[in-house]
Amino acid sequence: MTGYLAPILTFLALIGAAEAGALVHLRFRSQRPAADTIEVVRFAANIFVVMTSVVLGLMVDSAKNTYETNTNNLHKLATELILLDRNLRTLGPEGASVREQLLRYVQTSLREADILETDPQAEAALDAAGLSLRAIRISDEQKLALWNDARQIYRQVVRDRWTVVDAAGGTIPTPMLVTLIVWLAAIFAGMGYRTPRNAVVTTTFLAAALLLSSALYLILEMDRPTSGLMRISNAPFVRALEQMQR
Repeated sequence: MTGYLAPILTFLALIGAAEAGALVHLRFRSQRPAADTIEVVRFAANIFVVMTSVVLGLMVDSAKNTYETNTNNLHKLATELILLDRNLRTLGPEGASVREQLLRYVQTSLREADILETDPQAEAALDAAGLSLRAIRISDEQKLALWNDARQIYRQVVRDRWTVVDAAGGTIPTPMLVTLIVWLAAIFAGMGYRTPRNAVVTTTFLAAALLLSSALYLILEMDRPTSGLMRISNAPFVRALEQMQR
């Protein structure tokens, strides 16, 4: 349940629950419940409110961590690419072919709509860079040290890339999302049962449902930063490309 589907379903569920509560109130308004019954209902409603607040807080924290993790991983990968390019420049003509493959990898990644996802062409360019790097034959002792450093940085680049790809997915499970919507609907149903039907109440319910649905949309967007409104910026790769082309 991603994208616009979850917020839209949440909005409809909350409005529907509030209306259902109001209809139940109209049907049984002649039967006034006892004070003890009202107290129990209020106690249960408070439990729903508290638990819903806790779950919302957990979802916000999880989405925030996902977004920050993806951002940090992408910055780290771009930094490693710049370091590898600098090392290959120092290596001299032997590293020219490797630099070309790395440059192609960055350019290919930037052409894609989402640089956090696996792209076969970009992956092929990075693999080709590794093959070219391993194929270098060096006899000079100083350049041999640089070559070993370059191989070590390349292995780190590969690890960082797969870390970026692996962390790109969302971390908020669908059952938690469904549970939250059900609890919010229960709260709105209780509010609809206890409030009168008039324009002010209806407008308030609409505004509250819209606010909660919008908040849920932003949370889900942060949790899945590969697309949509909260997409991770490709600025680190753009800066890496500029450094590699100097």
